[in-house]
Amino acid sequence: MYLYLLLNLGSLSIPFFYSFNKKMRFIKQWKTVFFSIFLVAIFFIVWDVIFTKNGVWGFNEAYHLPIKIAGLPLDEMLFFICIPYASIFIHYSLAYFKPKLLLTTNVVSFITLFFIALVAITLYFNLEKLYTGINYGLLIFTLTIGFFYGRELLKRFYIAFIIILIPFFIVNGILTGSFIPEPVVWYNNEENLGIRLFTIPIEDIGYAFNMLFWVVFLNEKFKSKKLFK
Repeated sequence: MYLYLLLNLGSLSIPFFYSFNKKMRFIKQWKTVFFSIFLVAIFFIVWDVIFTKNGVWGFNEAYHLPIKIAGLPLDEMLFFICIPYASIFIHYSLAYFKPKLLLTTNVVSFITLFFIALVAITLYFNLEKLYTGINYGLLIFTLTIGFFYGRELLKRFYIAFIIILIPFFIVNGILTGSFIPEPVVWYNNEENLGIRLFTIPIEDIGYAFNMLFWVVFLNEKFKSKKLFK
């Protein structure tokens, strides 16, 4: 049963179909969007390969394709294309249909500084845990970049991310064992905080924020530089 592949394709299908909407025409951004996704995917795939080899997490062969590259199931690599595309589609849909739905600069600054402090404290007491340490270290860096160079972007991205968390909890919940006998992706709890939201390690929220923020951030930079005409 290739559940992982089905989750990837199911997540991608509706956003990709609506990318051709005559009004929004999100597909017009495909060059910068896919280039941004590709760059971010390279980083996260390398991270994934290292963590898989070190037993930080792994994959249940009953739920993925038999094809592996560098120790990762093909489905796992597709995850870094399908899920970011589906997620940032939500961000840009919000920008198109609700352009005035934005947080203020002061609220963005408060939220960002609050989470930098909270994550830094958590990181300080859990440096020995690989997933927590690396993920939260990157999250602090991401939030810092957002604070200094992306506050305008965060005015909408924070709202979009809350919406993104709805499908995130469904898809990632299934991947981590909700509603099915065994997880598609298992985690070594010695390398994380051991705090689960349903079946999802709490670190996964920061992981998702890191991945999606950088895709949107790079996409905006590439568009402003008119990298692809």
